[in-house]
Amino acid sequence: MNAPTPQKLRKQYANNTHPLIVLKFEDGHEIKIYQNTGKVFDAWSGETIKVMAVFDPTSSDWELLESRKADGFQDAEG
Repeated sequence: MNAPTPQKLRKQYANNTHPLIVLKFEDGHEIKIYQNTGKVFDAWSGETIKVMAVFDPTSSDWELLESRKADGFQDAEG
């Protein structure tokens, strides 16, 4: 028996606290969100997304703020 197909979700994230936040998805793609901006994105229900803070864009040293399921992000408006 096949597992049900995950539902695609439309979510959003606002960065008001760090110079740069990178959302890292399970499939390897990344979304950059600069301070005082936000982005709307698609994710799969149940997917884990890592929220990474970047204090120095020239460094590969990123700080993991949290790992959050896609369902836990705010729904996109509109």
